[in-house]
Amino acid sequence: MANRDVELLAVGAGPSNLALAVALEELAPGLARDSVLLERDEEVSWQRGMLLPEALSQVSFLKDLVTLRNPRSRFSFLNYLHATNRLNEFVNMGSFVPYRVELADYLKWTADSLSLVDLQRGRECLDITPVWTDGTLTGWDTRVADGETIRSRYLVVGAGRDARIPDLLRTVDQDRVIHSTQYLPRIAKLRKDLPYRVAVIGAGQSAAELFGAVQRDLPECKPTMVMRSIGLNYYESSKFNNELFFPSHVDKFFDARPEAREQMLKEMHHTNYSGLAPGTMDALYRSIYLDRLSGRSRLNMVTMSDITDARDEGDEIVLELTDRRTGETQELRTDLVLLGTGFSPEMPRMVQEIAKSIGLSEIKVTRDYRLEIDQPATAAVYLQGVNEATHGIADSLLSVLAPRANDILQDILAHRGETPEVPPQPTSDADTADTADPVVATR
Repeated sequence: MANRDVELLAVGAGPSNLALAVALEELAPGLARDSVLLERDEEVSWQRGMLLPEALSQVSFLKDLVTLRNPRSRFSFLNYLHATNRLNEFVNMGSFVPYRVELADYLKWTADSLSLVDLQRGRECLDITPVWTDGTLTGWDTRVADGETIRSRYLVVGAGRDARIPDLLRTVDQDRVIHSTQYLPRIAKLRKDLPYRVAVIGAGQSAAELFGAVQRDLPECKPTMVMRSIGLNYYESSKFNNELFFPSHVDKFFDARPEAREQMLKEMHHTNYSGLAPGTMDALYRSIYLDRLSGRSRLNMVTMSDITDARDEGDEIVLELTDRRTGETQELRTDLVLLGTGFSPEMPRMVQEIAKSIGLSEIKVTRDYRLEIDQPATAAVYLQGVNEATHGIADSLLSVLAPRANDILQDILAHRGETPEVPPQPTSDADTADTADPVVATR
């Protein structure tokens, strides 16, 4: 028996579901009042493990939770800057990309600004089971860690992908293995005066940031970067490539033949993965250059090498590295392994379990992100941020947050036989002459 019934339950208060919550409040206030957003952590954040002070977002501030859907929204990044008295400083900086800590604070500010959607922090979803009525799927029972069960007709999963941890590194002491998603809280617990030998695994932005951060956070450490590639590369970016991150490209990608989708994903891989931002690349190379110049030989980089074995030996982890050019092996003895290995391309465990619970042999979604269910159903489930294979590379990024939230909401409203309650908008400058600009209006 459910302890509470709601119309819509969203799991995970990350950017995807926050964008949906904003769309609900602006376009469907009635539904918003019957919606719950669950967040397992005590506060809303974003990439909390890698909120390095100097790290920049790779996405324009205009691709926030709402602007591409409603530029006049009070939930925009610009209004956040105005509300926190930082608008002038940000404009003066002359950058389209905010710092990562700034973007995380914007998401927290948005969460605190919600007034209709019931955002519940510190509540972890343990499992989700389908509700059947006379052979028809009519809802979902979501069990929360505190024992409550919430029943909903609509379910939106936006909890993100699972961290990718190489199988070999799952067999060693996990107290010495830190994925980038856990870097800051776990590194803070270590003594700063010990000469740790650190292996940083990966060749992308996260690995490079870990390599730089650990030099500051553990000043006496000796880090070694290990990668399968021949070296580090910039992201492949151009204004032409960036058009493939436009919301309008989603339709083209979704309608493309499977072989065309595969080609596009392959060619777009280096626009977001296995690459570094120019600033990160330059800073990393300068640090290695200065290390060589000083003769310290503190920093090391091993390229074209696979980890072919890993074992615990006393108080250290021993990695066997096999050179892909020669086949020769060497041992790398470490005290700490940092993983800049990103996220698993597989569907998250939660999504797989939902699909299994209703007997689906394949996870497929519609253009509007609704899970295709091959049985009678009056309920529905939507997947956010995990549909690269059908919706393009931008699906796991911030680029399409606002339009995707709108797509999902419009599909839910159509499924319920409703139309959105669109708030009136000024139609000319004259209409706003005596009113506050909605972009900078405070709540």
